[in-house]
Amino acid sequence: MKTGNWRNLAACVLFVSAASPAPAALSGRETQMIRTVDAERARSVELLKTLVEVNSGSRNIAGVTRVGSMVRAELEPLGFAVNWVPMEAAGRAGHIVATHKGDGRGKRMLLIGHLDTVFEPDSPFQRWTLKGRDAQGTEWAEGPGAGDDKGGMVVMIAALRAMKAAGTLEAADIEIVLTGDEEDAGEPIDIARADLIAAGRRADVALDFEGLVRDGGRDMGSIARRSSSSWVVKATGNTGHSSGIFSEKAGYGAVYELARIIDRFRQDLPEPNLTYNVGLIAGGATQSTDADGIRATATGKTNIIAPVAEARGDLRTLSDEQTERVRAKMRAIVAAHLPGTGATIGFDEGGYPAMAPTPGNQAILDRLNGVNRDMGLPEMPPLDPLKRGAGDVSFVAKDVDSFAGMGPYSTGDHAPGEAVDLASIPLQAKRAAILMSRLSVVPRAHVGYEHR
Repeated sequence: MKTGNWRNLAACVLFVSAASPAPAALSGRETQMIRTVDAERARSVELLKTLVEVNSGSRNIAGVTRVGSMVRAELEPLGFAVNWVPMEAAGRAGHIVATHKGDGRGKRMLLIGHLDTVFEPDSPFQRWTLKGRDAQGTEWAEGPGAGDDKGGMVVMIAALRAMKAAGTLEAADIEIVLTGDEEDAGEPIDIARADLIAAGRRADVALDFEGLVRDGGRDMGSIARRSSSSWVVKATGNTGHSSGIFSEKAGYGAVYELARIIDRFRQDLPEPNLTYNVGLIAGGATQSTDADGIRATATGKTNIIAPVAEARGDLRTLSDEQTERVRAKMRAIVAAHLPGTGATIGFDEGGYPAMAPTPGNQAILDRLNGVNRDMGLPEMPPLDPLKRGAGDVSFVAKDVDSFAGMGPYSTGDHAPGEAVDLASIPLQAKRAAILMSRLSVVPRAHVGYEHR
């Protein structure tokens, strides 16, 4: 991991905190940013509505491109040089890469979000709906991508606008990468994520504007995200009349072999921060799976021993070391065949890597909690990585200190009825604007995050 002079960052933060008393109040510019965000709340909600009502399912090339143009129109007036990076080679629309050149002195920041949603044009969930207030007084709105991640982009834009109004954006060195295929990454992945990875290597800090997670009513900070990759097990066996099952000649058949493997996974693999799901399974006299790996068909009879069977699932880990160790255990389980059977396992190398928890990631959360204290907000504890999925920030986490969850709070993501807490948009924008403004004046070679 790239840490530069930040190798002992957590210790440095503690030293700085002890040596310098915490600021008692926000600065004048920070107060101005808060006022700007509040004054533009209606603007932010209207922008979110406009973005939501343009379908940008990952495979909707025209829709993702249109949303990219809408975001470009927001960023260019703020002084960003905005480039559209086409991704035809990966079967997707493209990415936004936008750069704001500051004074070259402060931390170089990478802001990450995505233009696409899981809702393709054939989804029944297409419109923005204001839902009003719930029993607790929280105001909600529904819409495809309202939280994930059009809400995140709106938070980002609102924060940058506040920085611009307060004069703190001028000196900030910021690069933004908004991918057009986060929900369904193009292939090959080394092409689809090349621009993001390159941006991570240029940055000192990466802030991911996917959604805020709450746990027990508390806002949480995401300093780790687990990987996401897929696997497929294919089992074979001798076929014949069912009366011969378990015999030396016939063996156990492919379905029993597959069942053995899946059950051994259940029993032998569990360990902290690991999950492994079986999402699709089929077997019989014949079996086939479509090219996308999401539809399987099988034929068979109760009196025929099944010669073929297949299972597909995912694997989520907290580190590359854990991924390789668990994969080795899975291979060993698959290799211990029942009599008269065989099986193989394959792994998708194009998934999402892990974002392991590091002292540098924790230091960003420490810095954000300094913002929370100055705003009179509760401290945000680190989120259990089991409580959120994989994301684009993981592609840069090996190269740059990273933090996720700068976007709004939402519920029901990836399903009809996805809803965003409208009050969380200005809340997160204020946090982001103040955090980025403070980072922009921390000297690049400095190891600490002390308030300035």
